[in-house]
Amino acid sequence: MGSAEEMHGWTVKMSTPSVLAVVTVFSMIPGGVLSDMRGTQGLEAQQLAQGSTHLHRRLKRGWIWKQMFVPEEDPTLRVIGQIKSDSDRGEFSIKYILSGEGAGDVFEIDEYSGEIRTLKKLDREEKAFYVLQAQAINRRSNEPEEPQSEFIIKVQDINDNVPQFQNEPYVSSIPEMCPVGIVVTSWPNMDREAREQYLVVVQVKDMLGLSGGYSSSTTVTVSLTDVNDNGPTFQHHLYAFAVPENAAVGTTVGRIMAEDGDIGVNARMTYSLNDDLEESSTFIIKTDPVTQEGVVLLAKPLDYETKRRFVMAAEAVNDHVDTRFLTLEDFRDRTTLKIVVEDVDEPPVFLSPVYEWKVPENAAAGTAVGSVSARDTDTVNNPIRYSIDKRSDATRAFKIDPNNGTITVATALDRETSNWHNLTVEAKEITQNHLSSSVVVFIKVLDINDNVPRLARDYQPYICEGTQAGELIQLLSAFDPDDPVEGHHFYFTMVPEKHINPNFTIRDNQDNTASIVARRSTFTRKDRTQYLLPVVVTDSGSPALSSTSTLTVSVCSCQPAGHCPAGGVEALALSMGVSLQTLLGLLVCVVTLTVMSVLMLMVRRHRRKQQEGHEVEVKELELPETVSQKVLYYGEPGGGGADLDFCQAVVPLRRHPHRRREKRLRREDVRASIRMSLRESHLIGPEDEVFRQFILDRLAEADQDPCVPPFDCLRIYAYEGSGSPTGSLSSLESSTSEIVPEQPVCNPRPLVRLSPWYGGGEEDTIF
Repeated sequence: MGSAEEMHGWTVKMSTPSVLAVVTVFSMIPGGVLSDMRGTQGLEAQQLAQGSTHLHRRLKRGWIWKQMFVPEEDPTLRVIGQIKSDSDRGEFSIKYILSGEGAGDVFEIDEYSGEIRTLKKLDREEKAFYVLQAQAINRRSNEPEEPQSEFIIKVQDINDNVPQFQNEPYVSSIPEMCPVGIVVTSWPNMDREAREQYLVVVQVKDMLGLSGGYSSSTTVTVSLTDVNDNGPTFQHHLYAFAVPENAAVGTTVGRIMAEDGDIGVNARMTYSLNDDLEESSTFIIKTDPVTQEGVVLLAKPLDYETKRRFVMAAEAVNDHVDTRFLTLEDFRDRTTLKIVVEDVDEPPVFLSPVYEWKVPENAAAGTAVGSVSARDTDTVNNPIRYSIDKRSDATRAFKIDPNNGTITVATALDRETSNWHNLTVEAKEITQNHLSSSVVVFIKVLDINDNVPRLARDYQPYICEGTQAGELIQLLSAFDPDDPVEGHHFYFTMVPEKHINPNFTIRDNQDNTASIVARRSTFTRKDRTQYLLPVVVTDSGSPALSSTSTLTVSVCSCQPAGHCPAGGVEALALSMGVSLQTLLGLLVCVVTLTVMSVLMLMVRRHRRKQQEGHEVEVKELELPETVSQKVLYYGEPGGGGADLDFCQAVVPLRRHPHRRREKRLRREDVRASIRMSLRESHLIGPEDEVFRQFILDRLAEADQDPCVPPFDCLRIYAYEGSGSPTGSLSSLESSTSEIVPEQPVCNPRPLVRLSPWYGGGEEDTIF
């Protein structure tokens, strides 16, 4: 068996005015080595069980080792001890095996000598001891020489950790104004209102008095807690407020504040109003729990014509008092409130906040529904006129007498269209301010039986060829837009005839439904494909109304489950004398032709757009930076001049609408105007009014044209100036016939319109 070890520890606390040190010492006492006798006892019991007549006692054998210790944080891998069987004679006939915690990972054993060595550095704070098991096996017989034994390897502690404070930060508190104490305070009369916090630095060391120790420090925040040593104090003896007479109940009139140097519960106070001066209870005061202000609130409606001023006293009292520091009177203070009511021209007031009336839907035009009434609460008592807000009565179903507020029916009412009318009636004073107020009037339209009942849907009943007499063919239901008080009750019957219908009968189920039942069993498509069945539906109104609907009952060959596969189409085809296959073929042909027509139309539109896209090409030309931008030239196909191709976009243009000719400038007039300007160019400056006005006219004309794209290009030439001995080099004086086709100066391109955003038609003036 392994050795045992006892651990003893003690704690030393040292107290100083500023430092608290804690040192913990551990001692380890090795125990003796015990021999394991379990193997011998087991052998003796086995021999007794086998009935052996001779009991051979085995000589005592045992393990031999010393207590093993490993110092922590030791990087040297070394032998820490040896285990050995007393039967080991040094012939290497015994094999030692190590198992348990850390075997093969932390510790290893020499299987021949039994020496145990460490494999890595250990940390006592991570694991203080390891429990292992050792075995001694005879190499020849492969039998155990000794039973398995357990032992412990201790990790010895070294001072390798700095003491640490736990649960930081440390915060402490003491009440202000407390008496001097040895540990708590060293100053008398420490006032929180003067200074609230103190910081104390605390240091701790281990191995006190020895070398190689570690230390650490922390900060303790000592706060002074508040005590109620201050009472509330108003900074003003009079607070004045003003409030309009139309202020709503609950309106905040003003706020007052009594200062208190304390905080928390010691600063809480309650405000109250003394009604001895006024005794009206028109105002109340409440304490704001956050700011500790007194909030003055309006408790009753005001009337300037009745009372215009209120004077009252306000008092503030601490909720928690402490007579150790102040008297009871020092925990309260008073001030005076003066509240002035301001006059307001108020709108009319309706006698009722809401009106609700009822009117039958068959009421004739001019029938009175009810009357509204309002009055002016001001002293002048201005006259009032009534009107209905048109937005609340879009159908103009009602009208109102502007003098007395009587509302009457203007047009016929229909409950099924609108069963409620919510009108907004306005009352306005006949004064300069024209103050007004409004009220909501709810008018309920009462129902009368003015709608006939009808079948709930468009029924398409069918009957199978194998239907037997008495079988259900169709279940019918009805609806009625009317809404009787006692609810709907419909009656289903057949049209009265001289003879009873031999094919079908209608059975009223007395629950607003009816059943169509077959009367015979000989229905075949060869005999007849359709039957017409009139159904009469009658309501329970007063007077009762009814309607007649004729149902078409089709005969079809049903599947075994009773389902008609064609859904009535087969019967329709038979009635037309056409087979079902022929009818479906015609339907497929119609769909195919429709799809082909749509595709051809789309292809045609696409080609048209492509053709229009190549008809017009827009150019945008830019003046060189080194020349003046005064003279503008228009280009013609094959014309002279070095044009600048800065705009190459091709823009499809719509055909320009026809405009009156008197609003356009003819191309000849434009050319003549520019020629005249060029001849007189030696007298024209760069800011010539002729060119400026010409360009402005062209821009205005293009901007008003909605049928062109939102951009165009401008072909521009430089201003030639004056004084040239060779004369003008412009192409304005040349004609298109003078240009040699074989040597064009520039590629002929479409003409460009002058407009910054919109282009003109083909007949517009161009540059």
